[in-house]
Amino acid sequence: MSRPLRVLLAGYAGAGTQNHQAEMYERAFAAHPGFTIVGVTDADGTGDAERDRARAAAAALGVPYVDDLDDALKTVDADVVSACVPLDARLPAVTAALRAGRHVLVAKPMALSTAECFSIAAVATETGLVCMPAHHQRFHPAIRAASAAVAAGRVGLPWNVQGDFLVAGGDPCPLGELANFGVYPVDVVLAMTALPVTEVFAYDIGDGPAVLCLRHERGMTSTLAVGRVQEVADEPMALHRYRISGSHGVLVVDPARAPVTVRTAEGRHATWFDQGTLAALVDEFHAAVSTGRRAEVTAADACAAAAVLEAAAASARTGSPVPLEARV
Repeated sequence: MSRPLRVLLAGYAGAGTQNHQAEMYERAFAAHPGFTIVGVTDADGTGDAERDRARAAAAALGVPYVDDLDDALKTVDADVVSACVPLDARLPAVTAALRAGRHVLVAKPMALSTAECFSIAAVATETGLVCMPAHHQRFHPAIRAASAAVAAGRVGLPWNVQGDFLVAGGDPCPLGELANFGVYPVDVVLAMTALPVTEVFAYDIGDGPAVLCLRHERGMTSTLAVGRVQEVADEPMALHRYRISGSHGVLVVDPARAPVTVRTAEGRHATWFDQGTLAALVDEFHAAVSTGRRAEVTAADACAAAAVLEAAAASARTGSPVPLEARV
């Protein structure tokens, strides 16, 4: 496809104060030469504040704003939809976009429940269109390198993964930090090891992080600490790291520690000499839509992560391990 893919931005809502459409996806699409933003819309259930954000975004981008998603799908000539509508409207909105023939990039979490994730995945399979959950952390160069190393057998057969995904500061998420952040490390472990989870035990340490103890196929286990911690100066993300132990070695991965520190007149920051995770996410989305090949992350991956987190919430309530169904 020689022309850029036309993008309809659907929704400027999020959990609590989040506005990932404005802060993440709109910017990533605008910066990618393979996309052009052609319209902005909302969905049923969007509040006044979110509608004001969407109208302001459309004005700033110089594209039309359509108040209703169904009308936008009929009147805006778009190839893809970036879905950041409220979570309680996510299932009907993404389903409508797919049935209207649009490929969809969906903000995380893809839906409110595992059942809703499976419903979206079923429609994506039925239509044959790309439906990518925005699990962008798996596209970090350190994670991709680690996944390739594990797949190549560099550590032998993996038997345990220990991980931390702890964010410093910021506004608490009304969904809870396990639901908010948990999708990222769970998805990363599943991507790195390709071993589905069979049982979940989780506990919540009050104001501290939640801890997930997971059993995987082939006897592997993983332990993940997930949550929000006290703000650390100049460190927006406190910890993001993994230790993969295998029969023939150990691999330590720390995406939060970039290999190069850059000092400029404006200050100091750490960086990788590689594209960022959001740029890599939309690049993968573009490749999957343009070529028709299977995307690296799919609605099925969102279903797998959602099932783990739903089981973790149940385990934290009951104090007992929760088995997962074989379908995940």
